[in-house]
Amino acid sequence: MALEHFPNLVAMFFARAAQHQDAPLLFWKEGETWRSLSWAETARQVAALAEALRGLGLKRCDRVLLVSENRPEWAIADFAIMAADCITVPAYTSNTVGDHAHVLNDSGARAAIVSTAALAKTLLPAVARSSECEMVIGIEPLQRERIGAVRIHEWSKLVADQPGDVAAAAARATYKREDIACVIYTSGTGGSPRGVRQHHGAILQNCAGAGDVIRGDFKTGLEIFLSLLPMSHAYEHTFGLHFPISLGGQIHYAESIEKLASNMEEVGPTIMIVVPRLFELLRGRIIKQIEKQGKAAQWLLAQALALDAKPKKSVADKPLDLLLDLTVRKKVRARFGGRVKALVSGGAPLNPEVGRFFRALGVTLLQGYGQTEAGPLISVNRPRAGIAMETVGPPVMGTEVRIAADGEILVRGENVMHGYWRNDAESARVLIDGWLHTGDVGHLDEAGRIVITDRKKDLIVNDKGDNVSPQRVEGMLTLEPEIAQAMVVGDRRPYLVGLIVPDREWEASLPDGSDVTKAVMAAVDRVNAGLSVIERVRRVMIADEPFTIENGSLTPSLKVRRHVLRDRYGAQLDALYGAKG
Repeated sequence: MALEHFPNLVAMFFARAAQHQDAPLLFWKEGETWRSLSWAETARQVAALAEALRGLGLKRCDRVLLVSENRPEWAIADFAIMAADCITVPAYTSNTVGDHAHVLNDSGARAAIVSTAALAKTLLPAVARSSECEMVIGIEPLQRERIGAVRIHEWSKLVADQPGDVAAAAARATYKREDIACVIYTSGTGGSPRGVRQHHGAILQNCAGAGDVIRGDFKTGLEIFLSLLPMSHAYEHTFGLHFPISLGGQIHYAESIEKLASNMEEVGPTIMIVVPRLFELLRGRIIKQIEKQGKAAQWLLAQALALDAKPKKSVADKPLDLLLDLTVRKKVRARFGGRVKALVSGGAPLNPEVGRFFRALGVTLLQGYGQTEAGPLISVNRPRAGIAMETVGPPVMGTEVRIAADGEILVRGENVMHGYWRNDAESARVLIDGWLHTGDVGHLDEAGRIVITDRKKDLIVNDKGDNVSPQRVEGMLTLEPEIAQAMVVGDRRPYLVGLIVPDREWEASLPDGSDVTKAVMAAVDRVNAGLSVIERVRRVMIADEPFTIENGSLTPSLKVRRHVLRDRYGAQLDALYGAKG
């Protein structure tokens, strides 16, 4: 059945499981070995857990919090919650007790599923304070039966006690595309997370739109996904779980960011969903490795970048192009497993230079654009339409985009949410006459591709009234080998100043007694040479520590939380305007 005809995500899953039966679906690593669950066994466990949830007293539209790292049980739990007529509320594994308390209380979740005792340490205190959460299910044993009045259950016992009747579970999946599938809390770059009501049709439309790109622009076959980003993020939830299911593909769960390189080589994914920060890190590592390989490798890299920069290749370029294919490009493709069709970047803006770097090395990189409020996919670059790295591509099938008078990007389609959970005021602010007001500023180019300037709320307006995109400047800064992370500020000020996290390896290589700030400023000045006067960063300070999820300065999708960093470093950044030099 075509995706546009499925009434809900559960019906789609059971239909695909009936098609593929004993073929493997979910893969995870145990020691040195990749293990797998078949479609049929996954469907049986989904049906069993759904029946168990009903047996515990959960009813239609009850919310169930899901706290787990990426693993097969995450997918099983998500489908089982929906198959029990309930609503999934994904939560980040990095959440604090306060974060969990906010999501539990705002969503009114009656139950919570948590994977490990370690993750339960921050969840259970929040559950104990919750007025509505009545039960917790531990995927792994939690070694306790109660916390206050809240009963704790073991996943394995619940599933073992049910027959797992797939036919009966599939027959019960009668809800409609407009019904809520999940409430996903935005990662909160600017304050408390809001719950986005994603309906079944929104995610199904996203899968159909992405599938149209795959079928139209690539040779199709068995699609193999390597899942790395948090499943609790809308980007990975749709495209690391439901999209592979819609294609009848395979999902491999990466062990960690640190082991991503080896996992890619082992799995050989055909499609990978990644955030720009990971591409920046990979680019840096590739450049360092090539530098260590000597002048020949460095020459090949330079030639690849120069050839990519040409508007058109000539016949005379063919021998060099072939040489690059047989040498540096072949090695880079092997690092990604050797059969990758496309790396898809989303979740934050991608610096065009990073995109051109990978394109020059023979890796197809598609930048997409979306928001949790839109399922999340709005647009993506397509090879057949011509990939322009400065754009995020044309709107996907079934999605309309228009530009408001003030430059704001507006979106309409089945993928657009029906509103925020229990927040009518915010819903009315961003949903006007069926159009989602994204808060992003941009325009459509001559080919109908979206070009994003910046977030409306992130635009820096200097003391002369000029608008500056901080993300563009920060992207240029982090391309320098000395700079790992950067944030620039300058609202209502005469110029920009920057908060810099130096590259650890570079900083460690400096002679004792070196002035790190002065050395970093030399790198900043190299970037300034290619920026307009209003974009140049005049002074910088060094951050006390890297920007991380753990210290609250990054979202789980690795976007900078500007308000957190401004609160932490505001006085020191203000002082830069009074500094001499």
